[in-house]
Amino acid sequence: MKKLLILAASVLAANTALAQEKLTVLLDWFINPDHGTLYVAEELGLFADAGLEVEFVEPTDPSQPPLLVGAGRADLAVSYQPQLHILTAEGVPITRIATLVATPLNSLVVIEDGPIDSIADLKGATVGFSVGGFETAVLKAMLATEGLTLDDVELTNVNFALSPSLYSGRVDAVIGAFRNFELNQMLIEGRPGLAFYPEENGVPGYDELILVANSDNLDDARFPAFVEAIEKATQYIINHPDEAWAMFIKGREGELDNELNRRAWADTLPRFATRPAAMDYGRYARFSEFLVELELAENVQDPATLGVDLGR
Repeated sequence: MKKLLILAASVLAANTALAQEKLTVLLDWFINPDHGTLYVAEELGLFADAGLEVEFVEPTDPSQPPLLVGAGRADLAVSYQPQLHILTAEGVPITRIATLVATPLNSLVVIEDGPIDSIADLKGATVGFSVGGFETAVLKAMLATEGLTLDDVELTNVNFALSPSLYSGRVDAVIGAFRNFELNQMLIEGRPGLAFYPEENGVPGYDELILVANSDNLDDARFPAFVEAIEKATQYIINHPDEAWAMFIKGREGELDNELNRRAWADTLPRFATRPAAMDYGRYARFSEFLVELELAENVQDPATLGVDLGR
């Protein structure tokens, strides 16, 4: 009888393992607190409970994940709402199925004790950026609130050395600094920054981090289960932030357990989307109109072609 019970348990375990459906998710960058809901869901066993075996993959080129999903070479990718608008306008078949971080993180930053106290003070200043296109377009919109144009500043590519370029005096300001990272990094370095937020200065609000799927696979039964697991993880993080932090860094303490990531975790927590499946069609329509005004897109996109609400 004992042998039969052991055999039955082994068969049950094998069948459970076989029942797990694999799902590949490409991250937008290296693992960081922005991905907290994904890894906490994994540690809580929520994906396994939903019958999913999820693999997270860090990209070698952060511009590639949504393109690979569009090409059918991965199931899901972490991306950004502005990137979604631009890529779909170019014909890449991707659709937003969930939101991870529901507010902008991008910001325009200067040294707090420097000579610049307002956007108007940027006239004649040197502004550093790391990625052209959307970031400079955001700067253009922010400058316009004070009657300035891009011709009133000098733009210089500082790659990813945003904070160091401010410290050295190479630039007077940087666009593209994430408020949950660069601002904390500057505080730790003893050189606090002053941030001007796009959504308060001429730029409509948008979802920072989203999940995109191939537009031809939106009826995939794995996706609603995956998104529901993320929602449960978000609720857990909000209710138990310290325990969730321990789960997030589990097995990666040497990589993630530092002062910068601890501060970034605290600042990112209130920005996680509490209803990740919900699609705000009005927000996407407004942002599409904004891109047309900035001449980054030719036509206003129908928000129904940009995203779906898997919670409906």
